[in-house]
Amino acid sequence: MSEIENILPTNLDSASTKEKKAFFQALFCLSSVDGHADEEEFNYIINAAQKHGIKNINEILDYNDENEVIKNMKAIKNRPLALELIKEMCTISHLDNILSDEETFFIGKVGQALGIEMEKIEQISNWVIDRIIWLEQAKIIFEKD
Repeated sequence: MSEIENILPTNLDSASTKEKKAFFQALFCLSSVDGHADEEEFNYIINAAQKHGIKNINEILDYNDENEVIKNMKAIKNRPLALELIKEMCTISHLDNILSDEETFFIGKVGQALGIEMEKIEQISNWVIDRIIWLEQAKIIFEKD
């Protein structure tokens, strides 16, 4: 998924520590909202958190309380960062090739808490799916494993 990470510039670089924690708490919660945490999802989030300056990963681990995570979304006041969170949530939800109803519902609740319209969330989700397909086709065309 590193190709997708590099598609857009990140707004996390200029985010506050509080915003970053809320951002990654939402991602961790999403990774287990369907009842099982996928190792690929988990590693993706840890690597991204460390890359963006979260030194104490324990501060954002084990956020399984959806209501608390939703409440923490008020820390994110920057719309580009909020849109980036939805993009990352959509990306993570597709890592295991299974988009569960629980993941979809949670992304919608986070988006609503961030003031993002459902149409925009759908647009982002479709873009992520299109990018994944495009990248998979590129692997075949250019004979990359």
